[in-house]
This record gives sequence, C-alpha cells and structure tokens, in this order.
Amino acid sequence: MGFFDALLGRSKPKRANLDDLFALPPAALTLEAATGFKPTGVGAVAFRQVEGAAFQSAETESVALIGSDPAANVTQQNDGFGYTWQVVSDTNAEVVNLVTNLHAVNSALVSQGFDTMLLCSTVYFANPDGRRLALVYQYKRGTFYPFAQSGPKQRDNPLEIQVRGVLSNELPFEEDTSNWSALWDAPGLNDTPEANQRT
Repeated sequence: MGFFDALLGRSKPKRANLDDLFALPPAALTLEAATGFKPTGVGAVAFRQVEGAAFQSAETESVALIGSDPAANVTQQNDGFGYTWQVVSDTNAEVVNLVTNLHAVNSALVSQGFDTMLLCSTVYFANPDGRRLALVYQYKRGTFYPFAQSGPKQRDNPLEIQVRGVLSNELPFEEDTSNWSALWDAPGLNDTPEANQRT
C-alpha cells in the first residue's frame, strides 16, 4: 500500500491466489450439511480471449491436461459478452478433481502471461428442490461470492446472504456486495456431468 493510500484510508484489493480454489472441497461439505446444496460436478473458467499463438498454446495445454483425466470433460463456449468459458465436468461430481482441473486451466493461462485475461472461476451446486447456485472466484480481487439465479435476470439474494454466512469462515468472501456480479445463464450453470460426457 502506498503512502497516500494509507493516508486516505484506501486499500488495494487482495491479489489472487489460485490455491484459494483448493478451499472449495471442504467448503462444499459444509455447504451441503447446512443447506442441502450438492456439487453438480461442473465448473468453469471465464477469460477474455485474445489472438495469438501463445494464447492458443495455453488453451491447448489446459485442455490436454484435463483430457488426461478419464473422469473429466471440457467444452468451450462464448457468452456473447466477449468472454470465453471453458466448462469442465467430472462424471463422479468429485469436487477435488474438478477444482484440480479448474486450477490447471487457470495455471496454463497464467504461465503464458495471460493472467490479466482471467475473469473468474465458478463451481456449481444444486438443491433437491431444483435451485442452482454458483460459488464464484474473482481472479482480480482474490475473493469468492455466491450467485443464485432464480429466474430470467432474477437472483435469490436471501440465499446468497445465507451462503456467505455459512461459508464465511472457510472462504475469503468479497465484502462489498456491489462486486457480486450477476452471471446470468453462465455456461455450465444448468449442466450436469452426464450432459457433458464424451460421446
């Protein structure tokens, strides 16, 4: 923090630590016990795609790493807002495996110098009553937040606040709720591993 930042009471956002993703498996157990939301076995990494051989190499590397896992599948989708999503699924809905593969995608991009292109990583959960939930890791802020879409351009704010309360001791949550960006119909949000299996 610079002198004037300290003088004026400003603080810099926490820098991202990709290893924060490995806090998700135990957090998933806590979430299920408290709310009934179970992992769907699907997650995703969103990034702004750029042209060039190095970027293509990073994408190819991440897909190859995931492809070596027989329980995993990866598809790529564009969201219409300038971001590409690599949607990763695990046929056993195994969160440890899923997080490891999401970490591989992030690491491949970072190692090639494309860390500024990363937007977020998401892991999805479902409740037996049909509700869906995402835990979102914001790369540029190094924090998590919950996103629960309840309808077209509608979100379940009480559920999001409940999830923060349940997991606040396990994940570094974003304190400023104005930074809990909506990810309407995010790729992978309504998918299951079965839907993403290789044919």
